[in-house]
Amino acid sequence: MNLHEYQAKEILLHYGIPIPDFGVASNEKEVDEIIEQLSLKEAVVKIQVHAGGRGKAGGVRFAKTPKEIRKICEELIGMKMVNNQTGPQGILAHQVLISAPQSIAKEYYVGAIMDRVEARPLLIASPEGGVEIEEIAEKTPDKIIKIPIGLDGKVRPYHLQRLCNFMGWKGDLAKVGAQILSGVALSFMEKDASLLEINPLIQTKEGELVALDAKLSIDDNALFRQSELAALYDPTQQLPSEVIAREFDLSYIALDGTIGCMVNGAGLAMATMDIIGHYGGRAANFLDVGGGASKEKVAEGFRIILSDPHVKAILVNIFGGIMNCAVLAEGIIEAARDFSIQVPLVVRLEGTNVEQGRKLLAESGLAIEGADSLAEAAEKAVRVQRGDTG
Repeated sequence: MNLHEYQAKEILLHYGIPIPDFGVASNEKEVDEIIEQLSLKEAVVKIQVHAGGRGKAGGVRFAKTPKEIRKICEELIGMKMVNNQTGPQGILAHQVLISAPQSIAKEYYVGAIMDRVEARPLLIASPEGGVEIEEIAEKTPDKIIKIPIGLDGKVRPYHLQRLCNFMGWKGDLAKVGAQILSGVALSFMEKDASLLEINPLIQTKEGELVALDAKLSIDDNALFRQSELAALYDPTQQLPSEVIAREFDLSYIALDGTIGCMVNGAGLAMATMDIIGHYGGRAANFLDVGGGASKEKVAEGFRIILSDPHVKAILVNIFGGIMNCAVLAEGIIEAARDFSIQVPLVVRLEGTNVEQGRKLLAESGLAIEGADSLAEAAEKAVRVQRGDTG
């Protein structure tokens, strides 16, 4: 689950990380209050959306007078940001973050991730900030350092010393830098984050280190023990179909293809998408209904898939380990009748009670194409979505 920049900054403040004073506004009255509270003569105004590239998209603006702050806020509140991260549908900005400009002498990058290769949390830092970490890794990999984070969220003192030396921090600057790095590591672990970035972390001309921007993503699987963070979920930053999927505990991501997919298991779902591509088609979505999907989940899965007007065929690919294929077949039949599905439906079942499940589908009287293998199912789905019934 992604958080807005201002939410991430509020969390980092609790861990002793210096953040410039800011306010968040969603209307003209709140803008005026922030201008007065912060005594702003000029300001940086940033839209709050769950996507990067805000500056390039025109979502970060500099205002030189209070009047201009109001004008820019009016233009940015309600702005639809469209780039490669948002998709063509874009994301609406309902709030803006307003803060005083900072005098920047130097920019750094500091972040924390769960490294899947190393199977441990890592601190990542670079003396080159203000650009994407991927760009730094590609062009100047020697300017990136990675340090392990303990499961208790602590970083060993000699590792902190190494980090500060790498970043070029000395004396009092190193003390503050070590405090920031420790705060990043601890907040990352205590908040069950999957990603935490401060980019840029700046050194002001007055010699202070300040987190100018912040990005924080929380592991969805840990939200049951992060109730305060779960309450920060913003449904306006997702497609309506993704919001509905979340309510029913379905893993759904909209894509740009024409074959709707309903699968149980993330790995099987990705394999299904790959083999659809192998046969010349494109998946319209990633949809994992989980290992023990109920009839209700199957019904909502169909509802979500059918809400996409680009879907020309649906491929259901289920391996019944925990799931009973007969129960699933009943759910498919019930949903197909309830929604009067007009697009071709291809179903591949395998696993527990598979023969009974296939028999129920065959005797349902519905136009459901069965398949014995994933390859056959994908080939059929690609064929029928093209209108080829031969």
